[in-house]
Amino acid sequence: MAVSAEEFKKALQLWASGITVVTTNSEKFGTQGMTVTAFSSVSMNPPQVLVCINESADTGEGIEESQCFAVNILSSEQQDASNNFSGGCSQEERFANTRWSTASTGAPMLDDSLVSLDCRVVNKVLAGTHWIVIGEIEASICRSGEPLLYYRGGYRQLAGA
Repeated sequence: MAVSAEEFKKALQLWASGITVVTTNSEKFGTQGMTVTAFSSVSMNPPQVLVCINESADTGEGIEESQCFAVNILSSEQQDASNNFSGGCSQEERFANTRWSTASTGAPMLDDSLVSLDCRVVNKVLAGTHWIVIGEIEASICRSGEPLLYYRGGYRQLAGA
């Protein structure tokens, strides 16, 4: 028998994670973005990553239509961006409060993020309540700084940062 949702949540709070904002732009839904901690590399050749997005998230609909997305790995200076893209305000407000530029795929890339990865969707798999979206990286931008981390329900920084 599987563990309860509460037990699962409690266990995963002990997993330190980086924080990303996944963004897209589509004709039907416009510019969209959301905070995502479920992000991972998949393959070096070809270069691929995955993000997990709740099937009820509106950003997922935009990714489905556009077939592209950007993963923006947040810097330790972007706690406000993480909160902003977590919900509570409209998609328009999220982008109005954040500096961004357009990637070659059309996906928004956050200008102050530690890393931005411009991706084309190559696969999508439904697992429970979430879509696992795999993207091939078409372009990347790396900037200097330290990552924003999340652990036990709160933001953290690297020791000595």
